[in-house]
Amino acid sequence: MQQQISVITLGIKDPERARRFYADGFGWTPVFENADIAFYQMNGLVLGLWLANQLAEDAGRAQQPGNGAYALAHNVESPDAVETLIAKLVAAGGTLLRPADAPPHGGYRGYVADPDGHAWEIAYNPAWTIDDAGHVTFGL
Repeated sequence: MQQQISVITLGIKDPERARRFYADGFGWTPVFENADIAFYQMNGLVLGLWLANQLAEDAGRAQQPGNGAYALAHNVESPDAVETLIAKLVAAGGTLLRPADAPPHGGYRGYVADPDGHAWEIAYNPAWTIDDAGHVTFGL
């Protein structure tokens, strides 16, 4: 079986608020959107934002599970870029979860939650390469 993820969909409460965060913070533009959902073409997968109640119904769940058991990550090219992006995300409506610092295992990272509480790690890892298409290669 091929190791891949095709789409990650995040449950949201307010589509306009979520779109502002991703547009003003990350600078991303959806490839498709309507009143309930937006899709962003990423580097090899699609990120979806969908009304949480509709996502739960589609999955056959009574309710959407709580946040906190995961973090999405966005790697950047330098420690300064970590600080810059975290500031943009907070200014775009995000909540600072952890200021950027150097973890014991190396690199530099901080955490921001989007307006719906989804945690994003903004990270620089000198051992991981990022190509021009934004693909990250795991390295130690």
